[in-house]
Amino acid sequence: QLQLVESGGGLVQPGGSLTLSCTASGLTLDYYAIGWFRQAPGKEREGILCMSSDDGSTYCADSVKGRFTISRDNAKNTVYLQMNSLKSEDTAVYYCAARNRPDSGTFYLHNYEYEIWGQGTQVTVSS
Repeated sequence: QLQLVESGGGLVQPGGSLTLSCTASGLTLDYYAIGWFRQAPGKEREGILCMSSDDGSTYCADSVKGRFTISRDNAKNTVYLQMNSLKSEDTAVYYCAARNRPDSGTFYLHNYEYEIWGQGTQVTVSS
């Protein structure tokens, strides 16, 4: 069974940091692009936050660039989202998603471009 499991969410104060993990089972992340998305309470799921392509290239949206960083450890079959300088508006459920056999050098920015989704992990930024 192809599965992604997010972890690392929790409660953090404004200005704090968290690192989310997305661990895959039943699939080898070497051949997948991985994206991170989020959905705030009462809102639609946003477009891409950050993505990591299978060739190691990365992309982050302007809204989080400089605060969020994506990385992957293929040996651990895990992709990470390092989040710094967190704000209250970062409060959301964070999801990772995978796309098989991405075109080299292509950044996939939309929900519908991903085939496999995790269940999400809650991040709450509050004092």
